[in-house]
Amino acid sequence: MEARHLRYALTLAEHAHFGRAAGALGIAQPPLSKQIADLEREVGARLFDRTRQGVFPTAAGVAFLSRARRALDEIAAASVDAARAARGETGQLRLGFIASALLEPLPDVLGRFGRERPDVRLELHEMATRRSTPALVAGELDVAIGLGRPGGVGAEQLVSVPIGHDHLVAVVSSTHPYAGQASVDVDQLRRQPLIVAPGEDEPAVVTMLRTLLGKDSPALSGATVARDIHTIIGLAACGVGVGLGPSRMLTAPRRGTWFCEVTPRTPLPDLVLSFSARDRSPTLNAFLDVIRKNCPEVGAALDHRLGPLGPREEGDRDAPPT
Repeated sequence: MEARHLRYALTLAEHAHFGRAAGALGIAQPPLSKQIADLEREVGARLFDRTRQGVFPTAAGVAFLSRARRALDEIAAASVDAARAARGETGQLRLGFIASALLEPLPDVLGRFGRERPDVRLELHEMATRRSTPALVAGELDVAIGLGRPGGVGAEQLVSVPIGHDHLVAVVSSTHPYAGQASVDVDQLRRQPLIVAPGEDEPAVVTMLRTLLGKDSPALSGATVARDIHTIIGLAACGVGVGLGPSRMLTAPRRGTWFCEVTPRTPLPDLVLSFSARDRSPTLNAFLDVIRKNCPEVGAALDHRLGPLGPREEGDRDAPPT
């Protein structure tokens, strides 16, 4: 039994006449009569009474047509659902991110993605870079935003592009002696209690701070460890010390705080977007499209790595990323 048999039966019931039904279907009457007869044999019951007044469903036919109508509706809905899934309009996207990405670019990117793909279910996981890379390799995440290019086992399977550049800045309470200064230098930082992010979460940043302040710097060894940049800003506002973090913090001004540049200017690891080179998920493609729209420079880097149409076609499955 095929979908066309269901359509033939429903059309015949609607027109109550083989000739008119055949005309509506765009086929000749004899083939329609044969198809209906074949359908009745397959069902094992007479579905239509042929009378002088017309062709009308039997009791078995009424029951059959009710189900047939629902079946065709489901087939049509299945086609619509498949097309939407293929366009990345449904499904899920699992995103891992570090907290500072919530300053930029995630607010604009996630806002636009939600508006353009309201039926895609977002699973958002805040996690350190050291955790997001293994999660990507294991297939537990679809995309991740972390600090620096992924490393470790399986990292060669990932496509990674920078989506933000940062340098070190300091934040202090508005009552702190450094408030009002455009910048602070390294010697000044060594003389102050510091507030930093945990080293086990973002070791690249801590390594950079040790290089800047000295491996055995008392200020660094005695620093207050904050969970993320939002806590760094909050503790600085409370007068706990000088908070050190990425320049993205400048996008989150808080009353009672003051931001200073750190001299010499100290670059921090890039904010990096990563995903599996083998992932052809339509929802991932849709997310990358939003990245392209919101971040033109990132879009150019993605196009360089993947081509302007997104991840490689099936025939290129085993080709390594460029």
